[in-house]
Formats: sequence, structure tokens, C-alpha cells
Amino acid sequence: EAQRREHLQKIAAGEKWGCTAYSEPNAGSDMAAVMCRAVAHGDEYIINGQKVWTSAAHIADWCWLMARTGPEEPKHKGISLFLVDMKTPGITVRPLVNMAGHHHFGEIFFDDVRVPKSNLVGEENRGWYHIMISLDFERTAGVMMAGAVKRTLEDLVGFVKETKRNGEPLARDPAIRQKLAELAIEVEIARMMSYRIVWMQAKGIIPNYEASMIKVFASEAMQRVAHVGTQIMGLYGQLEMGSKWAPLKGRMENAYLSSVGMLIAAGTSEIQRSIIAIRGLGLPR
Repeated sequence: EAQRREHLQKIAAGEKWGCTAYSEPNAGSDMAAVMCRAVAHGDEYIINGQKVWTSAAHIADWCWLMARTGPEEPKHKGISLFLVDMKTPGITVRPLVNMAGHHHFGEIFFDDVRVPKSNLVGEENRGWYHIMISLDFERTAGVMMAGAVKRTLEDLVGFVKETKRNGEPLARDPAIRQKLAELAIEVEIARMMSYRIVWMQAKGIIPNYEASMIKVFASEAMQRVAHVGTQIMGLYGQLEMGSKWAPLKGRMENAYLSSVGMLIAAGTSEIQRSIIAIRGLGLPR
């Protein structure tokens, strides 16, 4: 409760930034394979290890850290969660630039970082269960992706209405019209799925496989919209943001490259489909 009072109001007010440090060089989809260690020492834990693909690590005030506290325990049961002040001595953040040229991710190195025991979240060695719930909420970011898909399609529709080829508007091309109509259907599906997620959260229901559904559908829909957009624009669609010749100021090229990472963030599409099969359809592991 003290942790909630300390952090939640400031995060909601935008006064504090947080980042989640889960993935490691050898622990991605197999997240329970984390090797970052937190060793109890008096009133503190001493943390050593590395995290990668941490969103907003370079601007975060606090870190929601997953670390191994029970090396002798089964790997899912020896994990704990910590709140770590990013200004703590021993923390180094390095940028990871993605294929779209953006620096949103970072890697974090922990070198004998001392964290008070009061910053342990929940019980020691029970962090895995908290993480599974937090990931369910994180994957509802598919709702935001659905909005991005809608805006990107609207940009593309505007482009084909205004652009002519061989004297005719692209909007009259039957093949282009068919592709855009298919994408419009996907946008509407994503919107309905988003409403369902919002309704569940408003009712106090934790989205589980439903969060995986919107995450995988919206992220893959964005890739499809961007792919169709770059096809319609031809070689001009490959021009990056900043080029005076780039249609839509390069937003389609940026969407095309950025969409690849969204298939991986918060769990790959393959992991999401596995969750849907097991938890949604009741299929065996």
C-alpha cells in the first residue's frame, strides 16, 4: 500500500516515468530464464545483471525490475519484483536504435546496485505471478495500436484520393479499392475488440487471452496496412521521414519499419497465439 501511495498518483499525473525491465539477452519469450540476480544483504538487495529492449529506459525515473532471488528454486518460482530508482549508483543505460532509426528502447546494466528491501514488490520468489497479471494489462496496449492502424489507413485513403497516376486518381483503381476495403474491415474489427477490452477493465475484469487477441490482431493489422501503403506508393513509399519527396512526410515508411518490432514487444505473435489456444480455447499445453 505504501508503494501505491508513493508511485501511482505521480505516474498518473505524469510527474514520474517508469520502465519495465524483463527481457535479457538469453531470456525473451522464455522469460523465466532470467539471470539478473538480486541477493539479500542486510536491509538491502544487491542486484547484478543486464536487461534489454527496455522501453523508455533513458527517461525513466523508476524501473519495475524482474530479478532472480531463488537460484535453487524452479525457474518460475525463484523470481521477484523490485522498484528500482534509476538514479541509483551502479545503473548504466545504453540506447538501442531500432530499424526505423528511433531510440525508444535501451539496455540496462546493473553493477552492484543496492535496493532497499522495502522496494520488494509482493513476496520474495513470487514475482512471476505478479508479472503475468501485469503483462495482461500491458498487452491491452493493442487498443492504442488499433487507433494507430485507423489513423494510418485514413492517411492512406487520403493519399489515394489526392494522387493521380496516368491521369486517373488512384482511388479509381479496382485493385487498390479492394485492398483498402479489406483493411477497413480489419480496422473495424480492431475497434470492436478494443471496446471489449475497455468494457472488461471498467468492470474490474483482468483481460487475459482477450488482451493477447487485441495485441496480436492490432500489431499484425498495422503491418498489413503499412505493407499495402508502401506497395501503393511504390519506390516513393520507401523514402524516410525528412525527405521532401516522401509521401505523407514519410509516415508510411516509418510505420512499415516500426511495425516489425510491435509484433515482438510485450510477447511475440507466436506467444500470443499459444496463450489464446491454451487459455481461450482450453487446448493442452
